[in-house]
Amino acid sequence: MGTQVESESGTEFRIHPDTRPGHVHHTVGDLDRELEFYQQVIGLQLHWREGASAGLGVGEADLLRLTENRQARRSRGTTGMYHFAILLPNRRELARVIARLFSTRYVNYPTDHIMTKTTYLDDPEGNNIEIYADTPEDGTMSFADGKAETRRADGRLSDGREPLDVEMLFRLLTPDDRLDQPMPRGTRIGHVHLYVSDLDATRDFYHSLLGFDDMGIARDFRMGMVSAGRYHHHIGFNTWVGEGAPPPPAGSLGLRYFTFVLPTNDELEAVLTRARRADAPIEETEDGYLLRDPAQNAIVLADRARHEARHSR
Repeated sequence: MGTQVESESGTEFRIHPDTRPGHVHHTVGDLDRELEFYQQVIGLQLHWREGASAGLGVGEADLLRLTENRQARRSRGTTGMYHFAILLPNRRELARVIARLFSTRYVNYPTDHIMTKTTYLDDPEGNNIEIYADTPEDGTMSFADGKAETRRADGRLSDGREPLDVEMLFRLLTPDDRLDQPMPRGTRIGHVHLYVSDLDATRDFYHSLLGFDDMGIARDFRMGMVSAGRYHHHIGFNTWVGEGAPPPPAGSLGLRYFTFVLPTNDELEAVLTRARRADAPIEETEDGYLLRDPAQNAIVLADRARHEARHSR
């Protein structure tokens, strides 16, 4: 159970490399408006709606769940979700999304991170979304000596936040491509990026306790990353709202929790056993086992069988 890797200090536990993000669950103030946005602007499909809650995705497992609370308010200067990121299968699908956003004049910010091509936008309630495609053939991003370093495939350095060449991207589309097509199957949550109160404490929780790979901390940038299977990052975290930032009050708009799915129950139990030995509070929910990081951001862990059973509505 779990993955054991050798380090200078001995054998370390690692979460299974096939662990992947599941869905993100937000509290929203106006469910109807949010559903219209995520279907018509983003291109997700409505999977189900029950009372004040709904699930959206691409016809497979839910990628996003929304629960309405009309009394909820946005909290500023607190920990929580900076953005969640939707990973598309290829550049062509990213071109379709960005072209749709341009055609509807929806404000977005196409960006070239070199190792990914992406755009950023806010939903109607201010939840930030990244939509991207992995492009590792174009270069890499890493943390060296506490600083972020982005390097193109030919060796040239980049700041990693260049304007995306959308004209070149749009050349992947043909006149027959429909911009109103929904996101394709295979689209998934690529990563989440969190506001936290302490970089080291957050890294200790996700890396030392849960076993995610430590992909480094860029202290000058006040950001760190962890992943499963050495992906560039499945969880990003930053202190951009301030060291020691408090969690949002209960019932606030925004993040309720995000999920990660392990391939088997044995792999899940290996992580939960470590958490229990460390006396980390664990709450069993319908979707899996909920833990909170030091900034009180909630992560739910589930095995694939339970996750798929919960999504087979």
